[in-house]
Amino acid sequence: MTDKIDKGPADTPPASLAPEAIKAVPVRHYGRYVSAVVVLALVALLVNAFATAKKIQWHAVGDKLFDSTVLTGAGHTLLITVLAMILGVVLGVVLAVMRLSRNPVTSWVAWAYIWFFRGTPVYVQLLLWFNLALIFPLLNLGPIYKDQMTDVMTPFMCALLGLGLNEAAYMAEICRAGLLAVDEGQTEAAHALGMSHAKTLRRIVIPQAMRVIVPPTGNEFINMLKTSSLVYAVTYNELLRATSTIGSTSYAVMEMLFVASIWYLVMTSVFSVFQYYLERRFARGSSRSLPPTPWQRIRVNMMAFSRERGSV
Repeated sequence: MTDKIDKGPADTPPASLAPEAIKAVPVRHYGRYVSAVVVLALVALLVNAFATAKKIQWHAVGDKLFDSTVLTGAGHTLLITVLAMILGVVLGVVLAVMRLSRNPVTSWVAWAYIWFFRGTPVYVQLLLWFNLALIFPLLNLGPIYKDQMTDVMTPFMCALLGLGLNEAAYMAEICRAGLLAVDEGQTEAAHALGMSHAKTLRRIVIPQAMRVIVPPTGNEFINMLKTSSLVYAVTYNELLRATSTIGSTSYAVMEMLFVASIWYLVMTSVFSVFQYYLERRFARGSSRSLPPTPWQRIRVNMMAFSRERGSV
């Protein structure tokens, strides 16, 4: 008969031999502190230089910020931006399909269009449309329409064509990249099911390509919002021209430039939020977990803060 072996206290190591807890000491990065102080000092000097400038009347910025002329110019900026983007997106999709076509004529025409409008500055294109009457004094479309080119090419029409047709060249490349990002097996499977090429593009390829097309399109819209200031050259009364007119008559040139900058920042910030939610929507099919929205982040932080206060 064997005796039972008691393994309890004998197998446990004594407390003196137990490993000590590791105390992690973070490395001090003194360079970060120095660079942060230098950057803050430079920002403070810059802010102080603008705030103490004797020739800038800061009260004029607040007085003219909601002036009716400024608001009208901001409205015209939004109008020409939206319409030019719509024209650019629609024509860009058509040009992208033409570039991918097996017909060499349509493919070459689309390439030549993109080559020309991407290779010349927007400012030059606006001036070309504005002075088109020097080449075509009369617009004659037969029994459909006939009028003087100077009456047709109004400042609004010059701005719309100049911005929209130029944007179409860039949107064509963005759309082409999105279409090429879709696997060719999707197209082959659709054709095997008897779907036509047009229906395959409309029902299969384009919805999947939107995930690639939407982010750069949002950036192009914000860029268009700022590029619209170039239509100042064709005398279209947008935001920059409206503020410049007030500045030239009231001798508050710098103050009105600040007003224009504030409105551009407000508009671009608002549309940046729209772009974020639009990208989040089209990312649903590719991401398992969507990134939290700004409101969701704020709510999580508030709940964590309330829990910490409750524990105290």
